[in-house]
Formats: sequence, C-alpha cells, structure tokens
Amino acid sequence: MDPMITILLIAVLAIIVLSVFFSFFPVMLWISAIASGVRIGIITLVAMRLRRVTPSRIVNPLIKATKAGLGLNINQLESHFLAGGNVDRVVNALIAAQRANIPLEFERAAAIDLAGRDVLQAVQMSVNPRVIETPIVSAVAKDGIEVKVRARVTVRANIDRLVGGAGEETIIARVGEGIVSTNGSSNSHKDVLENPDLISRTVLSKGLDAGTAFEILSIDIADVDVGKNIGAFLQTEQAEADKRIAQAKAEERRAMAVAQEQEMKARVVEMRARVVESESQVPLAMSEALRSGKIGVMDYMNLKNIEADTQMRSTLGKPAEGSNSSDQGDSKNGR
Repeated sequence: MDPMITILLIAVLAIIVLSVFFSFFPVMLWISAIASGVRIGIITLVAMRLRRVTPSRIVNPLIKATKAGLGLNINQLESHFLAGGNVDRVVNALIAAQRANIPLEFERAAAIDLAGRDVLQAVQMSVNPRVIETPIVSAVAKDGIEVKVRARVTVRANIDRLVGGAGEETIIARVGEGIVSTNGSSNSHKDVLENPDLISRTVLSKGLDAGTAFEILSIDIADVDVGKNIGAFLQTEQAEADKRIAQAKAEERRAMAVAQEQEMKARVVEMRARVVESESQVPLAMSEALRSGKIGVMDYMNLKNIEADTQMRSTLGKPAEGSNSSDQGDSKNGR
C-alpha cells in the first residue's frame, strides 16, 4: 500500500476522532469556565451532553452570574433549562435587578420566565416606567353630548404580581371604563372640557391596578374632543320610530276600513240578489192568482195600464241630457 494513502487515511481518522472527542468533551468551554473562576468538571460537561443539554447555554450564563456575584450554581441553571426556560434572559434579569437594588430571587425570576413573561423587560420597566396610550374612548354626558377622550397611563412593572397578574389589555380596559363612568356622571360635557383632570383623579381613586402585573403611577389626559349630539340623535330616532308605529297603525285601520267596505259591498250585492229573487216570485204569484180566480183579467189589465202610466210620468219628469245648459243659456239671453 502506498505510504501517502496511509498517511491520508490516518489523518482523516484522526480528524474524525478529534471531532467526536471535542463534541462530547467541550475542552475550550471548560478552559474558559476555569479561567473565569467557575468550578466545573469536564465530566459534568460530558454528562450535560448525555442529558441533551447544550453546555454553552449553561456555562456562559453561569460565568456572567459568577462575575456579577449572584452565587448561582449549575444545577439551578440546568433545571431551568430542562424546564424550557431561557437561562440567559433570567441571568441578565437578575444582574439588572441587582444593579438597580431590586430584590429578585432566582426562583421568582425562573417562575416569571416559565410563565411566559419577559422577566428582563419587567425589571427594565421597574426601573424605567412605561407609558401606555389608550385608544379614543367615547362617552356621553348627561346632556347627551359625546365626549372623546384619549389618555396616557404611566405604569411600572410589579415584580411580585407578574405571575398571575393581568396584562396591559386589562389596564386599558379599566381606564376606559373609568373614563366612561366619569363622563357619564357629569351633568354637562362642559364640565369635562373645563376640568379634564377630573377624569384622572376619579380613575386613580378607583385602584384600577389591583390584580394586575403593573402599578399605575399617573393617568394623563392627552386629548379631549366633542363628538356628536347623541341625545338629539336618539330623540330623532325615537320620533322616527314613533312615526313609523303611527303609520303602521293608520295603515292597519285603513286596511280594516277597506275590508269593511268590501264586506258591505258584498252584503249589498247579496241583498240585491235577494230583491231580484223576491221580484221573480211576483209573476208566479200573479199567474197563480189568475188561475185561482182571485184576480180577474180586467184587473190585471188595469194594473198594467197603471204601471205604464207611472213609467210614462217618470220618463217625462226626468230632464233630458243637455237641457240644463241650454235652459240656463236661454234664461240668460232672456234677461
């Protein structure tokens, strides 16, 4: 076998062995920890590999904690990592709290981190309060005028209530409720415009930060605008509704009147039918009277003459068409 090929194979095999060795034995990380004053054995780092824990995510935060004098141990950090927490963020939060003289223990910081909150941001917010701007809150005073208010709420994180405490949405909702309540209890919208600090005083007095992860420092009214005349609008809508109700009732009465009219017309037609039916019995009665001898032929003829004479007189008594206008024209000419 060629010696050159043998040397290459040995070199490749040595590289593979060294790669496997350094993957299980993080020597450089161990040297860095020893140089930083962190007492940790190489066997412990190998055991982390076997427990599927990335050693660098434990050792590097442990180095920062040791340099900051926090007094943490590797078991605390590893258990928090295995629980799914962010070890580096927790250590940074502990360092920031120590620099700001905020009492914060590792167990509480780990619980806050596992609860899904950013513990480092909470510590920073404790040092530097945050301003939350509410959306425009619309409220109506007793005089029916709409008032639109926008407020800025200055809050500070409460470390003790971060676990289980409500978030920013609750603060915004409670402040909006306080604004609506204050404006609704005002006799006139002018009172709110003249004294906007009335809203902030009323809202602060209610203790809206109870049960939340924040502490409200101040509530400042950023903008107050006058909106629509809701009272007049509601009265107009009520009048329109009353008008529609009255129109509906009138339409109902009209429909009932039309129905009654149609019913009366039907009854008139029915009565006329009865009259025609009764009149049809007259010739039959006359025939029966003639056959039975109760009436004579001459009497019947005299009756017919009387009917004809009556019909003639009625015809002569009726004015002819166009006779009124012609008669009136003759009378005017005669005058």
